[in-house]
Amino acid sequence: MVRLLAAAFVILAAAAFAPPALAVQPDEVLKDPALEERARVISKDLRCLVCQNQSIDDSDAPLARDLRVLVRERLEKGETNEQVIDFVVSKYGEFVLLTPRFGAHTLLLWLAAPIILVLGVFIMFRSYRRRAAAEKPAGKGSLSAREKRALNKLLKES
Repeated sequence: MVRLLAAAFVILAAAAFAPPALAVQPDEVLKDPALEERARVISKDLRCLVCQNQSIDDSDAPLARDLRVLVRERLEKGETNEQVIDFVVSKYGEFVLLTPRFGAHTLLLWLAAPIILVLGVFIMFRSYRRRAAAEKPAGKGSLSAREKRALNKLLKES
């Protein structure tokens, strides 16, 4: 059993620290290393519209390849990273961004997790306090004088 757990741990650790397989083809790579690095930064933030849970940098889909080429072409024209991202967003919508922009239309998306966390902690705290109050043992003097007289009367009868 210990060997099985150790093997599972090693496999999970290897998977967690394995480098991602990049789908960028050699013919896509720019000659200028600085521009290529900028292209990689941008393409890691853009969602593959076919795969949806991968960046275009990681996806082998033809559309992802087209987007990678488009990003590189725009960078070669001298555009900034923000201009390239704005162009892609204007063409495909904000869904293409892996991390949505913070705005009025995405407020619920950004605030939902912290709100749920705070509510969860509040519910757990109240549940703990209720359980602790319910399990609290009765101590000395918890009976009123009337209850004590009734209890003594019952004990004398039996």
